[in-house]
Amino acid sequence: MPFETLDTDLFLWRDTCNVYLIRDGDAAILIDLGDGSVLDHLSEVGVRDVEWVLFTHHHREQCQGLGKLAGGKMKVGAPEAERGFFERPAEFRKLKPTLNDAFAVYGASFVRPPISAIKIDRGFGRMDDFAWRGREFWCVETSGNSPGSMSYLLKRGDRWIAFGGDVMLFGAKMHTWFDTEWDYGFAKGIYALHNAAALLDSFELVSLYPSHGAVIREPRLHLQEYQGKLRELARHYVRGYELFTFAAADQDRVSKPTVVPHVWQVTPHLFKFKGPDYWPNFSLILADNGHGLVIDCGLFDKVFLDKAIGLMQERLGLKKIDAVIVTHYHGDHCQEAPHMREKWGAKLWTLDRVTDRVRYPERYDYAAPINTYGKNIDSIVFDRLLRDGETFTWEGFTITADWMPGQTEFAQCLHGEIDGRRVAFTGDNIFASTTDPAQNGHEAVVARNSGILEEGYLYAAGYLHGLNPDLIIGGHSWVMDKPAGLIERYRAGALALRSALKALSCEEDYRYWFDPYWVQAEPYRVKVAPGGQGDVVIYVRNFRDRDQMHRIELHAPPGIKCEPAVLEGTLKEETRKGFAVRVGAAEGAALGVAIVAFDVTIDGRRYGELFDLMVEVAK
Repeated sequence: MPFETLDTDLFLWRDTCNVYLIRDGDAAILIDLGDGSVLDHLSEVGVRDVEWVLFTHHHREQCQGLGKLAGGKMKVGAPEAERGFFERPAEFRKLKPTLNDAFAVYGASFVRPPISAIKIDRGFGRMDDFAWRGREFWCVETSGNSPGSMSYLLKRGDRWIAFGGDVMLFGAKMHTWFDTEWDYGFAKGIYALHNAAALLDSFELVSLYPSHGAVIREPRLHLQEYQGKLRELARHYVRGYELFTFAAADQDRVSKPTVVPHVWQVTPHLFKFKGPDYWPNFSLILADNGHGLVIDCGLFDKVFLDKAIGLMQERLGLKKIDAVIVTHYHGDHCQEAPHMREKWGAKLWTLDRVTDRVRYPERYDYAAPINTYGKNIDSIVFDRLLRDGETFTWEGFTITADWMPGQTEFAQCLHGEIDGRRVAFTGDNIFASTTDPAQNGHEAVVARNSGILEEGYLYAAGYLHGLNPDLIIGGHSWVMDKPAGLIERYRAGALALRSALKALSCEEDYRYWFDPYWVQAEPYRVKVAPGGQGDVVIYVRNFRDRDQMHRIELHAPPGIKCEPAVLEGTLKEETRKGFAVRVGAAEGAALGVAIVAFDVTIDGRRYGELFDLMVEVAK
């Protein structure tokens, strides 16, 4: 494609992102680089030398042409807050993630650094300026779609223009949701993006030049509409109960204290723990013969737990804990399960769709797996795997295990009749007061839980509506009595949330914009020795109701080779398909972490290096 002329000495080149060229005689400055192809076409606009490349932010599609900078005279400027992403990219891909890793959602990184380091000649502060050939740029942090992204503002005559990166796209749209999701459902990225848009709005811009899509002329109405959409999203996105304020009061208004300290009775056969601001995961069905069945076990001091179980044996007639059933893959629901097996002889059960994310957490890039909690538990092997829809009888109770995604795809609901009531054990899918109409009950919305709404809260809402339980036992000590009204609010809230997300999505199907896994490597982390090889499967998903053509180039740093290096073909509607890839390391490959990026083109639209896998080169 040829350059587009935007204004006097201002041109646009399109590839993996919008690359803007500002010309002065035969010299130029670039705003972002894309795949670097712009450098092969400079003569078309009379440019001989590019003196600076200014990056708005670190995302790979902005800078994946970095190889063409090698040995050149161009200098590189970027936000100082993102210098580390450019210069030390492998530090932001952890072989052993933890809950507290920087720039991660409970261990799943939300930054997208280049596959090889880029040296930054000048890092710009949050409020900085930059002069080039008589032009004075205001450098202003406008984070939100990236943690430290920056807009470069330039005055032309008496009006301002801005090179805004991914603050906003034409039509008051967001570039990607999964880049703005910075925390575990608390909307930090939304707030930052809203405030960045408001700051740009105050310049009364004549033009906003985004990193993707169409140029935005007279962008004030777009920016103001965008701020309204972000506020509406935050309203539906943040948890639908009174977390950190009154939630402890709503947590359980049903159970009664027992003869065992801090163990409470919900119904004659159903028990839990309760205390001040206390949020463990543990429910116990106690049969008449003294056998116990536990649902989830996590967030305990083991001494406290063992003492309570011992007293339950002495005072409540507990004789044996037969099994612990884990509702979903998050570590806080299973971190004491191995202890229950070792100390109390319990078997460990879960749904077959859950097991791999707990047994092999390092193979995936999801939030909050068991190995991120610092408990020295890297894996749990289960004794029994339940199938979706499987019904089993235990000590006179008939219990069904159903796949029920919500907060995460990898979850189940256990339900059955206990003491004359239909009881549902729902994990972390729904928490709220059943009597407060202001609460809709949804828990954290987290894309990196594999939480697409159609396979998450929307599914859970429809499922619970159909199940119509009398009592919900949620994770973290929640008990919700007579929840029918809450379930209907939960359904309505999920639909409103989806509408708010769709209003911001720049994609025909919002799931490409929401989901960070529609191209995904399994395993995500592969270990190879110098001169050795490892196997991965690259999965590609088609959300559409029509066939989808894909081309995925696997870009690896020096010393790493992928075969095949290109995946190309057609995917049938609404399918997910895996493609085998062999990853090899040269004999002289550098030891440590290498990033392999996937340059994605779908139906002729090039997205650039959106996704990746990690290669550990180790002897």
